Amino acid sequence: DMIEYENLTKANALFVDEIKTAINEVVESGWFILGQQVEKFEQEFSAYVGANYCVGVGNGLDALTLSIKALDLPRDAEILVASNTYIATILAIIEAGLKPVLVEPDPHTYNIDPARLSVALTARTRAICITHLYGKSCQMDEILRFVQSHGLHLIEDCAQSHSAKFKGQQTGTFGIAGCFSFYPTKNLGALGDAGAILTNDEKYAEKLRHLRNYGSRKKYVNAYVGTNSRLDELQAAVLRVKLRHLDEVTQHKRALAQIYFDCLPKWVTLPQRHADYFDVFHIFAIAFEQRDDLKKFMLENGVRSEIHYPIPPHRQQAMAGHISGDYPMADRIHAQELSLPISYATTPNEVREVCEVISSFQ
Repeated sequence: DMIEYENLTKANALFVDEIKTAINEVVESGWFILGQQVEKFEQEFSAYVGANYCVGVGNGLDALTLSIKALDLPRDAEILVASNTYIATILAIIEAGLKPVLVEPDPHTYNIDPARLSVALTARTRAICITHLYGKSCQMDEILRFVQSHGLHLIEDCAQSHSAKFKGQQTGTFGIAGCFSFYPTKNLGALGDAGAILTNDEKYAEKLRHLRNYGSRKKYVNAYVGTNSRLDELQAAVLRVKLRHLDEVTQHKRALAQIYFDCLPKWVTLPQRHADYFDVFHIFAIAFEQRDDLKKFMLENGVRSEIHYPIPPHRQQAMAGHISGDYPMADRIHAQELSLPISYATTPNEVREVCEVISSFQ
């Protein structure tokens, strides 16, 4: 039997009755846009993460874009961003009309390297958009020091870091905005596209509530040039169910990760662990020089894996004219990274089998 990388039917099976009940409630309510479900999810999610306000939006990319637009930065402003992030983080900066400036990651954590931030700083730098990649928080002490000493805004891309912590504090609560995606494969996944922005700033939250809804809070009265990006009532209802189980999902993935740490051979590079970080392993990323050969060998032996991501942003055709320069660390990560099965649907025995297959490669 093939060991899947992800099986959403299986992953959602345990919550399926609760989900169906929740969806039926919405259908019977006759209220489908910006109703009670969104409001309740916003309250429950902000309480869970530890932020004052939550604004539900259409998806994770919109969460990033709107949070940047709401800052109202000057047209020539630059935003620092990791060179190896998923392209959405960079698209959001461009979509908001600003300039992304790429900063290389720490080779051990895959997250933006705080030591390299000051080198990328110019007179035009106004913000930094960090991505907590693969389910690990960035180094927040050093990043906060940098942000505060230069008077910059901090936006957190938490699309892969639901529940992840740095020194006991959850990601999404350090900056002006914590941007979440609830894409179906996430640790907290909807049954479609969905996103949210967390903030402790009341005025900023109020502005985001305008921006997501045509720039309007009062019907037909438009205070801002807004857009249409609203968290759906149906998705909010599903997310409320899934949020109640998020700790179970996290514990399951951390337990699977522990098996990988115990059983994988020494010749693959494992994710780095440290007491300051509570990692949630949205993705279990190993690194290996002959990555493509290993991936092929695994598939031939009944194990599906993924690559996050095959092409670094600076090598994407879309980024010509937006990004220049060499990013060897991003190149190296994209050439060597391999994501192993660590879904809520993956069993401990399957993980042991994956370890055996990998061990037999050499």
